[in-house]
Amino acid sequence: MLLQLWTLWAREVVRFYRQPSRIVGALGSPLLFWLLIGSGLGRSFRTNEPLAGGYLEYFYPGTLALIVLFTAIFSTISVIEDRQEGFLQGVLVAPVPRTTIVLGKILGSTALAVMQAVVFLFISPLTYGFLGIATIAALVGILSMLAFGLSGLGFLLAWRLDSTQGFHAIMNLFLVPMWMLSGALFPASGATSWIRALMWMNPLTYGVTALRQVIYGHRIPHEPGLAASLLVIGAFGAAALIAGAWVVQRDGRRGS
Repeated sequence: MLLQLWTLWAREVVRFYRQPSRIVGALGSPLLFWLLIGSGLGRSFRTNEPLAGGYLEYFYPGTLALIVLFTAIFSTISVIEDRQEGFLQGVLVAPVPRTTIVLGKILGSTALAVMQAVVFLFISPLTYGFLGIATIAALVGILSMLAFGLSGLGFLLAWRLDSTQGFHAIMNLFLVPMWMLSGALFPASGATSWIRALMWMNPLTYGVTALRQVIYGHRIPHEPGLAASLLVIGAFGAAALIAGAWVVQRDGRRGS
C-alpha cells in the first residue's frame, strides 16, 4: 500500500512541477491579490487587533489560505485528465484498494499546496518580522490539515465531472465565495448576521482563524479558539476523505 501511495503521490508532484504555468498561476495570483488588495484597502480598514503592518498584515493569513485553496483544488483536475488519458482506467482495474487511490491523489495535491504556501512564508518578515521555528512548524501543520480537506473536496467534485472546462466553471463559482467568506478579507465580527452565519459554516474560516492566531500568538476576540478551529479543520478533512472513498467505491467502474 505504501508503494502505491508513493507512486500516486509522486506522479501528482512531478506532473505539476513539469508545468511552470501552473506554478506561476498558483503562487503569482495570490501574491498579486495580497499586494494590490492589501495596499488598496490599507487606509480604510479598521480592526480591533493592533496591526503594525496595516491591512497587508491582516490579509497575509488569508493569502496563505488562498494559495492552499487554489493549488489544492485545481491540482485535483488531474483526476479528469487521468480519465481522459486512460490512466485512471488502468488504476481502477489494478489490484489496488480504492481508498488508496483516493488517499494517494489527495496526498499529492496536499503536498503541492503546502509547498506553494511555504514559499509564500518566506516573505512573512515583510509584515511580521522573522517568525520562530515553532511558529513556522505550527503554520505548516495547519496548512497541511487545511490542504488535505480542500484536496479531498476537489477530488470529490472532479470525480463526478468529465471536462476540465466544467470543472473550472464550477470551481470559480464555488471557490471565490468560499474564500471571501473565510475571514480573509474582513473579520466575521464586523459582518451582518446572515453573512456571519455563512462564514462560521465555512470550514475555510477556521483555517484562516487558526493561521492568524498562531501568527499573533494569542486568541483573537470574537473568534473560536485554536483547539476548536483545528477540530473543525480535522473533521472537514476526514469527511472529505470518507466521502471521496465512498464515491469511488460506489462508482468504481466509472473510469472504465
